[in-house]
Amino acid sequence: MEVEQTLAILFIVIGAILIMIEAFSPGVFMIIPGTVLVILGIIGYVYPDLLFSVWSPIIALVVAIPVTFGTVKMYQVLARPEPPTTTVAESLVGREGVVTVRTEPDSIKGKVKIGSDVWSATSDEPIDDGTEVVVIKSQGVHVTVERKQ
Repeated sequence: MEVEQTLAILFIVIGAILIMIEAFSPGVFMIIPGTVLVILGIIGYVYPDLLFSVWSPIIALVVAIPVTFGTVKMYQVLARPEPPTTTVAESLVGREGVVTVRTEPDSIKGKVKIGSDVWSATSDEPIDDGTEVVVIKSQGVHVTVERKQ
């Protein structure tokens, strides 16, 4: 087997490995060099003289450009951006949570965990940590809570 054909097989193997890496870790863009190497390897195996000629980098560019655009387009379709989720203060009224830092009247030093978020909290009476509460009012990033009944 000639050196060119051995190198062509090596290109195919390395390219296939890069494509498999992309399959297991989508988004690392290994599919582009992987595809280029596989195609160069196949062409180099069939036409060994082209592998070390001026045509090799030209073929690589001709393959890489559409594969790059295709890959970017594919990822745009597969992973459409979603708007960030936000919690509107008004949507907290009626939600239940747990006091994590004791709440006091006329103080927003208390903390309440509602879902996975922690909010500054106040209450009409002191409420100790660990107590389940319900939000009765919200203003900005602060909530007013009362004991859950």
